[in-house]
Amino acid sequence: MDNEQIIKQFDEIERKVERVIEVYKSCEAKNLELTNKIDKLEEELQSKADVEQRYQEEKTLIRSKIDNLLARLGDLTDQ
Repeated sequence: MDNEQIIKQFDEIERKVERVIEVYKSCEAKNLELTNKIDKLEEELQSKADVEQRYQEEKTLIRSKIDNLLARLGDLTDQ
């Protein structure tokens, strides 16, 4: 094998390694983008869960107050 062939093979290997590095960097950037998107969606989901929890608490409180008012009205009509 002469020097020219060896140099060509090394050049080819170098191009392939550079391509692998490019693909790796691209994948790394995409991974970061997706990780950020996941974080954002998790924050939105937590926010919505918090709103839902507050809604349920308000609903329970309102139901309790209505039940108490109905009981008081029932007491008035029983007299």
